[in-house]
Amino acid sequence: MAENLVIVESPSKAKTIEKYLGKKYKVISSKGHVRDLPKSRMGVEVQDNGSIGVDYISIRGKGDVIKSLEKEAKGKKVFLASDPDREGESIAWHIANTLKLDHNEKNRIEFNEITEKAIKEAVKNPRKINISRVN
Repeated sequence: MAENLVIVESPSKAKTIEKYLGKKYKVISSKGHVRDLPKSRMGVEVQDNGSIGVDYISIRGKGDVIKSLEKEAKGKKVFLASDPDREGESIAWHIANTLKLDHNEKNRIEFNEITEKAIKEAVKNPRKINISRVN
């Protein structure tokens, strides 16, 4: 049984990556973004102390994806392998928050090619989510 979970954006990448990593890893897809600002109301508010409060909500239609991510993540080491751009960093941050992962944990991996070498190297060298890129 897999003791590690890798979450990618694209379902088409998942099976190939899982094949490269072997039986100790399960690879599933978030199918892109899972949370966003609400469309029906303002989701950003400036607080009295000058800080900014943001209210993200689950994207309509992503409930089953989120439930699957939560179920699969239970008891596993989670690696966030969304795309290596600013948007991918944001997706990783949203997934980490949705799954209530520790923000100090090095669980963000990235690779620029879907090759066995690149994937295995990424898993060996996880990092923290870069909040500057998210912001």
